[in-house]
Amino acid sequence: MVIDYAKYRQQLETMYEDLVSVLRYGDIELPESGETVPGEYPVHTNVPCRISQKALGANGQTESVNNIVYETKMFISPDVEIKQGDKCIVARGNSTREYTAGEPFLYPTHQEISLQREDKA
Repeated sequence: MVIDYAKYRQQLETMYEDLVSVLRYGDIELPESGETVPGEYPVHTNVPCRISQKALGANGQTESVNNIVYETKMFISPDVEIKQGDKCIVARGNSTREYTAGEPFLYPTHQEISLQREDKA
């Protein structure tokens, strides 16, 4: 029996309700001078995906600040190249959050990427 991965992939992608823009850190050539400088550059913009909470957030309350640290999982097409350490800016409804990508795990129908968010409340 042959599995029709294209059919399963099509069904999974109907659930992608979020959008991700991916930034990568590396060398950027400045068009005016031709000089190469380190910085973030866009790799993908507004790619459909779906995020899901992987674990409940830990409360890191100190006297001066409340640190938010939790993990999220992103489901996205296997055709989208995302590398560990990339910055993922995910738009869901009216909110946008920044995450750092973990190592992608590829399947024939999708890939799963662990996203870490660190913020202050």
